[in-house]
Amino acid sequence: MAAQPEERKPAMGPSTGGQPPARKKDRTHWLYIMVIVAVVLGAAIGLVFPEVGKSLKPLGTAFVALIKMIIAPVIFCTIVLGVGSVARAATVGKVGGLALGYFITMSTFALAIGLVVGNLIHPGAGLHLQPYKAAAGGGDGGLVDFLMSLIPGDIPVLPTLVLALLVGFALQSMGKAGEPVLHGIQNIQAVVFKLMMMIMWAAPIGAFGAIAAVVGATGWAAIGSMAILMGAFYLTCALFIVVVLGSLLKVVTGLNIFALLKYLAREYLLIFSTSSSESALPRLIAKMEHAGVSKPVVGITVPTGYSFNLDGTAIYLTMASLFVSTAMGMPMNLGEQISLLVFMIIASKGAAGVTGAGLATLAAGLQSHRPELLDGMGVIVGIDKFMSECRALTNFTGNAVATLLIGKWTREIDMEQTRAVLAGQRPFDELSLEPDAHGPAVAPEAASAPEQAPERVAATVR
Repeated sequence: MAAQPEERKPAMGPSTGGQPPARKKDRTHWLYIMVIVAVVLGAAIGLVFPEVGKSLKPLGTAFVALIKMIIAPVIFCTIVLGVGSVARAATVGKVGGLALGYFITMSTFALAIGLVVGNLIHPGAGLHLQPYKAAAGGGDGGLVDFLMSLIPGDIPVLPTLVLALLVGFALQSMGKAGEPVLHGIQNIQAVVFKLMMMIMWAAPIGAFGAIAAVVGATGWAAIGSMAILMGAFYLTCALFIVVVLGSLLKVVTGLNIFALLKYLAREYLLIFSTSSSESALPRLIAKMEHAGVSKPVVGITVPTGYSFNLDGTAIYLTMASLFVSTAMGMPMNLGEQISLLVFMIIASKGAAGVTGAGLATLAAGLQSHRPELLDGMGVIVGIDKFMSECRALTNFTGNAVATLLIGKWTREIDMEQTRAVLAGQRPFDELSLEPDAHGPAVAPEAASAPEQAPERVAATVR
C-alpha cells in the first residue's frame, strides 16, 4: 500500500506539474494563434482595402468597451486582496517586510524605466488615431450604435480604487473576523477572472477590427510603429534582466545572471508555451530550494512576488500608455505621467493573475487619467499577445533573483550549494518535485501560523 502511492506520485507528479499547465497551454496556444492570424488578416485588409479596413473599427471599439466593463471589478478584487496579502506577508517578520520593500521598490523602478524609454522613442508618433465616433459615418451607424449600447457602461476607476483601499484596510483591521469576507471576495475574483477569460476569447475579433482600421487609415506607418514598440519593449526587458537584475545579483551574491538563466531554462520554455509565469510557480519553488535558499524564505518570497513583483508587466504598462497617448496625438505631460506611475504602482499588483488582467490594468490607468485615450487601446489589443511572453519571462526572472537576494540578506541561503547548482555540478532532480508537491513549499508545514500567509497570497494570483 505504501508502494502504490509512491508509484502514483511520480505518475501524477508530472501531470500535476504538467496537467493544469497542459490544459491551460492548449487553450492559450489556440488563442495566441487566433490573435496572430487576426492581426495578419487585419493588416492585409487595411493595406489592400483601406476603406473596408476603416469600416471595421467598431469591432476593436466594442472589444475595448468589454474591457472597460470589467476594469472596476478587477481593480476592486485585486486591491482588496492585495492589501490583505500585504498585512499577512508583513506578519512573517523580517523576510516578509524585506520582500515587500524590495518588490515595491523594484516595480516602481521598472515603471519608471518604461516611462523613460517611452519618452525617448516616442512609439506611435504620426499615427493620429481617431476615436470611433469621430471616424464613423453618420447614416449607417444606427445598428452599430445600438449594438454598442448593449455593452454595460464602465464604472469610474479612481473612486473604485479608493473604495478598494478603504475596504482592504478595514478588513485588515478586523483580523480574523474579516477573513470570511476576504474569502468571499476571493470567490468573486474567481468569477471576475473567468469573465475576463471569456472576454479575451473575443480578442482576435477586436484585434482584427482595430488593426484593419489603423492600417487602413495610416498604411505601413502603423505596422512600423507597432514593430518599434515591440522591439523597444523586448530590448528594455532584456536590458532590465541583464543590467539591472544581473548587477544586483552580482553585487549582493556574487552570482552570474546567465548561470541562473541557464538553470531555469526548462521553466522559460514552459512559460513561453503558456504565456504565463504562473505555470512555472511550483517548479520555481522547488528549484530555489534546491539552489540552497531555505524553505521559509522561498515559501514567503516566491508566492508574494507573484502578486507584487511584476517587473515585466510594470515596464509594459507605462510604455503601452505612452504609445496610446502618442498615437492618439494627445501626449501626456510630465505631471500626468508621474500621476499615472503612482496609479500603476497600486493597480499593477495582481495584474499577472489571469490572461487579460494586464490589459484591464492598462485600460484602468488610461481611464483614470485621460478617458479619451481608451479609444486608442484597440491597437494594443492586436500586439498585446506578442509581448505577453516577454512580460511573463521578465516577471519570472525578477522573482527568481529576488528569492536569491532575500535569502542572502537574511542569511538563509547555502551559498556553497547555490554556486555548485548554478555551475551545473549538482543538477536538479526532476523527481524531487513530486514528493514536495506544491503545498510544503508554499505553506511551510504549519510550524508557525504566519508562514501560512504565502499560501493565501498565492491564491490571489491564480
